[in-house]
Amino acid sequence: MALLIGDECIACDACREECPNLAIEEGDPIYFIDVDRCTECYGFYDEPQCVGVCPVDCIITDPDNVETMEELKFKYQQLDEEY
Repeated sequence: MALLIGDECIACDACREECPNLAIEEGDPIYFIDVDRCTECYGFYDEPQCVGVCPVDCIITDPDNVETMEELKFKYQQLDEEY
């Protein structure tokens, strides 16, 4: 599943710095996560790093973008080829 940044976001930039896939972008007024790039840190870490650094706990699982571990793995491999 991709993650989602909720309306409680304070645009502190902490999450963007932690994302290994560059999936978090600055929006107006809150940040957003590009679902095509979010692998929930699969291939890098055991847990999504953005969730752990968010000071207001506004990053949640996106119910509209449910993905299996196999799908996350495939997305990670596709992104890895870009680099």
